[in-house]
Amino acid sequence: MHPVLSQCPVCKADLVITKLHCRTCDTTIEGEFFGGPFGQLNRDQLAFVETFVRCEGKLNRMEGELGLSYPTIRNRLHEIIRALGYEPGGDEEAQPRGGLGEADRQRILEDLNQGKITAAEAMRMLNAA
Repeated sequence: MHPVLSQCPVCKADLVITKLHCRTCDTTIEGEFFGGPFGQLNRDQLAFVETFVRCEGKLNRMEGELGLSYPTIRNRLHEIIRALGYEPGGDEEAQPRGGLGEADRQRILEDLNQGKITAAEAMRMLNAA
């Protein structure tokens, strides 16, 4: 069995669930069905949510389990929150700082996580814009 796809692999449009089937009694139901709020998350995002629940929402535990830095984990969590239609952190962290876009901030934090830049360089880059 494969996970339910939420986007068309050809054109990336949203997919609609139109058929449900019971393998036990061979009943088939056709119509349009809602996959729930988590149905729009991709496989990596769902795996992240599963880890988040397993770690009881403690990002510090997720650092060790996923081998990622705290800022990277927080950014991935923010991506999922946005994918679910919410804005993370109210006005605290949701707005890009200093004119940097979210993609630029993400790149800087990933570079820091991968050791490509130092923490001091990352802070300078984040605060410079």
